Amino acid sequence: MEKQCGLLLFTPYRESEMLTEEPITTCLSPPVYDMICKLGFEVRDSCDICSIVTQNGDICWKTITDCVVYTESAQGLDYGGSVRLLGPVCEAVHLHLSSLTKEQFEIRYAPWLQWTGAPELFPEVFAALGSLQPPAVSLSLMKLTSCLERALGDVHLLTGKECPFLLRDLLASDELAQVFGPSVMDVLRVFLGSPRGLNLRNVLWHGFAAPHEIPPKYCSTVLLLAAGLGQLLKGYLQQTHLTLAHRPFTALANLEDLVVFPDVTCEILSALEEVMKKSTFILKIMLPYWEVALIKFKSHRFADCAMLLLMQLETGLRNVFASANKCPKRLLTAESTALYTTFDEILAKHLNDGQINQLPLLLGEPAMEFLWDFLNYPEGPRVRDRLSHGEIHLPEFPKAATNQLLAFSFVLLLRFIDEDLLSVFKEKAAVEALISLADGYAARCHPVSQLKRQVLSCEESIRLWPLLPLPEGAGREAPRPEGDSETTACSSLMTDIMTELCGHVPETHRSARGPDGLAPEQWPQLLRDLCHVRVRTLFCPRASLEVLALLRRISASCHLVSGQVATSAELWHRQWEDRALRSRQRQTYLRLTRSIKLLSPMLYLILLLIALELVNIHLVHGKNTLEYQQYLRFLKSVLRYTENLATYTSQEKNKWGESVDLTHAALLKIWTFSEKKQMLMHLAKKSTSKVV
Repeated sequence: MEKQCGLLLFTPYRESEMLTEEPITTCLSPPVYDMICKLGFEVRDSCDICSIVTQNGDICWKTITDCVVYTESAQGLDYGGSVRLLGPVCEAVHLHLSSLTKEQFEIRYAPWLQWTGAPELFPEVFAALGSLQPPAVSLSLMKLTSCLERALGDVHLLTGKECPFLLRDLLASDELAQVFGPSVMDVLRVFLGSPRGLNLRNVLWHGFAAPHEIPPKYCSTVLLLAAGLGQLLKGYLQQTHLTLAHRPFTALANLEDLVVFPDVTCEILSALEEVMKKSTFILKIMLPYWEVALIKFKSHRFADCAMLLLMQLETGLRNVFASANKCPKRLLTAESTALYTTFDEILAKHLNDGQINQLPLLLGEPAMEFLWDFLNYPEGPRVRDRLSHGEIHLPEFPKAATNQLLAFSFVLLLRFIDEDLLSVFKEKAAVEALISLADGYAARCHPVSQLKRQVLSCEESIRLWPLLPLPEGAGREAPRPEGDSETTACSSLMTDIMTELCGHVPETHRSARGPDGLAPEQWPQLLRDLCHVRVRTLFCPRASLEVLALLRRISASCHLVSGQVATSAELWHRQWEDRALRSRQRQTYLRLTRSIKLLSPMLYLILLLIALELVNIHLVHGKNTLEYQQYLRFLKSVLRYTENLATYTSQEKNKWGESVDLTHAALLKIWTFSEKKQMLMHLAKKSTSKVV
């Protein structure tokens, strides 16, 4: 595969090399397939719907809970036996809902679904059940499970302090058993909350189930159970006099920073429709999901489209993962005794056995970074987690997020088509542009990227400090000169340290440097140049992440200081002009104006130190344990300085004279540590010398 600058260029994978040519008929292991597709159909007895739901829509829970059976030791659920007995109940429920009109459904059940906080979802699910389209049923179940998880979490918080992250832990919690009763929660665990049961939530959200493998009667039953839970909850709230509060929905974080691809046009959609039929990335049994995803995008149902894309990206990547790592069985759902192969493992550096995961090597860093940005990084949108756990208001799901996922998916599919066909598509300028953008993708949500953004933002803040002239008469009230020697000492130290730091600027950025280092007016450009140096972000070691966290805290404190200085300077200048300052306040303002001349280069010095350490961040592994701890202590001392400086420069403190003393002490520490040659920039010079 071609490489350039350490990045994998766009190269189509040959079907014979990557993916099996044998048609895959299911991604469900035999026991899971039997559980979902067979067990619930073995009991042929019919069940009277009147024993399940009354004419008024009241759910008769006893009929349902009586179908749940337990192991002989009574210590656990007999999931297979329960699914078998629940089969006729589910069939009766499905026939019942199928017989209702939309108006009848809403009159009978809508009031009992308000507790979920998403009442608009359920008429859509009801309509999907009537459409008889398997992909619509699967999508409805995905939305139902995420909605229920969020709503049940809200119920949990009526008495619990913290909501469990995993649905299976939530359904097994004492808090929900207290509200709904243990037997009701056991019913939900059979349907949603255990890999030993139907496990509908995970089987769908992780892309294991083909459209035809999800019986519609299970979707109907989950819909009815949601209404039944609403009835039970009403009684509990009346009895306890509690009020259910819904947590606010979450917005996707940093989404604006992730917009790389232009809006998907009709031309691209048309090309995608053709590519979907040719790309070996898509399993044939899953193609209907992709087709519905495009329909949803065209009809502006962006959350629906994103759900289907994410589910199928996981399916396709799992197929590539299984092939690349020569473990074809990982394509199937795992049993209850083993973990599923999900995004977490697919995108990891190592396999569970410690071997190197081959998938990242095949996809290349740009594609991996896109996936980590959207799915995994804590400061990214984590779009799959947010959607699957019901944290996003679906009608407000942003088009921009779906657009990026769709464009990325298109480029990914192109990598799994015949080279001759690819050349035809690449003749289209729009397609070529998307490929180019995908190849050039760099992480936006990794701590490295976030730190670069912080440094640039802080530099801009300092550059915009108000250049206000001293007010008339200020010369007659000059502060006492006892701080002059300290200021002079600081300036001298800063010059020496800045010269030392500039000596470690990469060769490619040294052209503008004179014999005495950089002139102050060149500092902003140097910082911008350093922040555009590419730093590897994928699979960052823990030590590097720890250093990055400290550097980010230092940068954040610098930004706070910068903002406070600018605000105070403008405020005090205006008050001086308005003759609103007393004598002591005028002296404080004059100390502020002198401090600005010192603090501006000091903050630039710290930002330059951060930028140089960032460029060399991966050399931290070259330190032994003692050196690493000493380095962390040094960074923590710089952090303490910036935090103390933020306190001194606040409007509450206004300790401008003391900030000079603080700065002098910090400069001495930086100079002392610099002389030990233990910064990462020093290690870079050592490693270069060894190579030479």
